[in-house]
Amino acid sequence: MYKKNKRKQLFTALCILCASFLQAQQKYQSPVTENTEKVAVGKFKPTWESLQQYKTPEWFRNAKFGIWAHWGPQCQPEQGDWYGRFMYDEGGAQYKWHVEHYGHPSKAGFKEVIKDWKAENWDPEKIVALYKRVGAQYFFAMANHHDNLDLWNSKYQAWNSTKVGPKKDIISGWAAAAKKQGLPFGLSVHAAHAWTWFETSQRSDKKGPYAGIPYDGKLTKKDGVGTWWEGLDPQELYAQNHPLSAGSAESITSLWGQWNWDNGASIPSAEYCQNFYNRTMDLINIYKPDLLYFDDTGLPLYPVSDAGLKIAAHYYNTNMAAHDNKLEAVLFGKVLTPEQKKCMVWDVERGVPDQIQNEAWQTCTCIGDWHYSRAIYDGNGYKSAKTVIQMLIDIVSKNGNLLLNIPVRGDGSIDDKEIAILEDIAKWMEVNKESIFDTRPWKVFGEGPVADTSNPIKDAGFNEGKTSLSQKDIRFNQKNNLLYVSVMGAPSEDVVVKSLGKSKENRKIKSIKLLGSTEKVTWKQDHNSLVIAKPKFIPNNIAVVYKVQYANAAKSN
Repeated sequence: MYKKNKRKQLFTALCILCASFLQAQQKYQSPVTENTEKVAVGKFKPTWESLQQYKTPEWFRNAKFGIWAHWGPQCQPEQGDWYGRFMYDEGGAQYKWHVEHYGHPSKAGFKEVIKDWKAENWDPEKIVALYKRVGAQYFFAMANHHDNLDLWNSKYQAWNSTKVGPKKDIISGWAAAAKKQGLPFGLSVHAAHAWTWFETSQRSDKKGPYAGIPYDGKLTKKDGVGTWWEGLDPQELYAQNHPLSAGSAESITSLWGQWNWDNGASIPSAEYCQNFYNRTMDLINIYKPDLLYFDDTGLPLYPVSDAGLKIAAHYYNTNMAAHDNKLEAVLFGKVLTPEQKKCMVWDVERGVPDQIQNEAWQTCTCIGDWHYSRAIYDGNGYKSAKTVIQMLIDIVSKNGNLLLNIPVRGDGSIDDKEIAILEDIAKWMEVNKESIFDTRPWKVFGEGPVADTSNPIKDAGFNEGKTSLSQKDIRFNQKNNLLYVSVMGAPSEDVVVKSLGKSKENRKIKSIKLLGSTEKVTWKQDHNSLVIAKPKFIPNNIAVVYKVQYANAAKSN
């Protein structure tokens, strides 16, 4: 009986071991090797459990505001977001524009847009200096997009900006400019999804004179003989030697539901995952970014590959080694589980959560399209300085940071309307920046119509613009014995702050000042609220900030 039970126990243990092995194989269909790029040894291992040791550095929590140059070849046509995908969508606006200006995508594909991109008016020092003056506390540059072109001298990707297009090392230029201005330098990496994003390049027209003639997504190196791209392999750019994802042939939007490599997404090959891993490790090792942003659910290529986990562990370990064993790195991911939010900073694209978050987080948004759009410029469609500042105040009140993209034209310049918006932001910052930087959330983020009707939000992405803030909306944040009360607009009457009534167990108020004004502030605190009299002089119409000084200090969150 003993031997029988022992054999049974051994058999059970073997089954569990085999099941664990098979589960691991299923989890990582395309694991990467460290033959060429090794993960640095250190505190962090390439597992979610190990990455939960992460703590957001205080410098990032203090910074609050960054500016991003989400710039690459897709800005050259000035036709807006995702040009490289939508130009292959028969009958779409970008398809029609492309046919008119470049030719049919069976003959002139996205690689022709890359060739056309020269960045002839790019002056990174001038642009980054402006961003610092506006108030940016860190600067981001895009290292590659879903279009798969690396914007540095990438040793693992022949399709890079030093060999084609502008024939310039874009990332080195941005890095040098950020260093000169003393700004922490961030890099955004989006190329993990080129595999499915470029699937539209496998299509062909369904009608007309080019019906049935394939677009250029299936071209190979041998097809380049006698062309300007001779010697380059289009498959290293498009990565389209694979079956299409479910629905890809019919729908331009099917990709949106497959971002997590599920719902019928075509699974990347081991070679593709390895190449992405090598490129990203090379990028980190060259530039040692202070911040690293992935446009992915969780980490790139997860759960089909361990590439993202290994990159994250390497990034944290190399950063610690460079900072006397102190982690100063900031890594971003999107649509994170509660466990994943402990491993990195949650990035919310074009949206804001409805409550204060326990962990530091970030909104990334843009004053227009992510890629430059001439139509938005012509139609005066940019976010105003007022919108940006009010977003920033709301985000900071909830323990977040704002990363703002200013679209860069294909030639490397920013336009006059963007500069005017930046100058208006700078004017507000010059007076009110103390209410933003180095602050922490108060016990409540705010009050007023929007706060009072707030509903729980699952992931908060893409909800910006669904509510409108007014002078009746108030936001709070604090610093030592100071509480900043920000009114969203120019007060037309007395400001009533219900959260500061004597009955709310609030500390004794010593004084109240209006930032940007020397006028004496008249106020009265009763049982239910603090009432601040409407000032005779209103410093701005964007957001006025009252600095409330307490008689004794309090602990910040």
